[in-house]
Amino acid sequence: MELDVNEVANKIEKNGGRLYLVGGAVRDEFLGKEVSDEDYCVTGLSSEEFCKLFPEVYARGKSFEVYDLGGKEFAMARVETKVGKGHTEFDVVANKDITICEDLKRRDITINSMAKDVLTNEVIDPFGGLEDLKNKVIRATSQSFVEDPLRVYRVARFASEFGFDIENRTLELMKNLKGELNELSKERVFNEFRKALKTDKPSIFFNVLKKADVLDVHFKQIYNLINVEQPVKYHPEGDAYNHTMLAVDMCAKLTTDEKVRFATLVHDLGKALTPKNLYPHHYEHDVKGVGEVVKFANSLKMPTLWKECGKTAAKEHMRGGMFNKMGVTKKVSFIENIYKTKLGLEGLEIVVESDRNCRGVKDDKVEFAKIGNMMIKEINGDYIKEKFGVEEGVELKQKLHEERIVWLKNMLENE
Repeated sequence: MELDVNEVANKIEKNGGRLYLVGGAVRDEFLGKEVSDEDYCVTGLSSEEFCKLFPEVYARGKSFEVYDLGGKEFAMARVETKVGKGHTEFDVVANKDITICEDLKRRDITINSMAKDVLTNEVIDPFGGLEDLKNKVIRATSQSFVEDPLRVYRVARFASEFGFDIENRTLELMKNLKGELNELSKERVFNEFRKALKTDKPSIFFNVLKKADVLDVHFKQIYNLINVEQPVKYHPEGDAYNHTMLAVDMCAKLTTDEKVRFATLVHDLGKALTPKNLYPHHYEHDVKGVGEVVKFANSLKMPTLWKECGKTAAKEHMRGGMFNKMGVTKKVSFIENIYKTKLGLEGLEIVVESDRNCRGVKDDKVEFAKIGNMMIKEINGDYIKEKFGVEEGVELKQKLHEERIVWLKNMLENE
């Protein structure tokens, strides 16, 4: 049975406390977004009193006085003081005398530092979060922003998610945290990066980090693309970094598949290895880029699936872009090769389209996924065995390849 939060709030009030909806849920409600996670803050009660009122609760984070009740998170109002480096070393004080405003002050940015009284619906907004939502501004709640370096990546991700600007003082606070970013766990950084990659315009995440002068800490391979010159005829958008940002935004319009978005982000990493005396040309950047993808993926402990898709995008995006100019035999070999990869024909086709169409240069549309999948489906091993009576082995593979060449040639001639 679903938890009745009003019933919980009434019970808390009768025992001298107050219940508030806090954080992102309040923000998203005002943004008109669907509220997926509801977090609550309890004031006026100690942890012992709360647990006595609701014996079915269990602790989610004992040191932070956070509890689960009916699948929702309830935290005792608290204040935090940083006592070490990184994201985790805090002295936490939670007691019944801490007010909702004191609790909100410890939070990262003003649009996350609002609360709503569950019983009265009164909005508690001591730091101007509603005004910042209206003005589409991300602003640090207080100077305590610098106590948690993960907030640098959270702010960049929120900017990407909401399309908001970063207030100048907050940007300076982010810059001041650069020396602590390496104290963060790779998993925490990757989590924020992954969320940013899911947004409608992932480039904002990287551009905010660039503006805050911290892009080179955990995203060195992306940072290395800055000022890498490209042929103006084919890349009027500017350097390899700008091209990559436009490409990943284009990809975000074409698919929600995060592995394909990642593959698009890393398709040109090899250009950063080109000696400057060869600019603006980038010979073999496709092959060179594979190693850079591996370094980047390993640096944040990314999923193996992402790494494999990124390697394929780096190595094959140039050939994918030349598909229309290939002869039939090369087209068949290309399709057979890409079909077997984790990225697949559909994935690479999106990478190629994002790469080509983001530049403002009108190119012929490259399509190989539909016809490739049709060819693989129709001319398969069973078809060859039945037609030629051959078994598994070299002869079957050779016949398969030959029949696919005939099939594709006929298809193209009949178009």
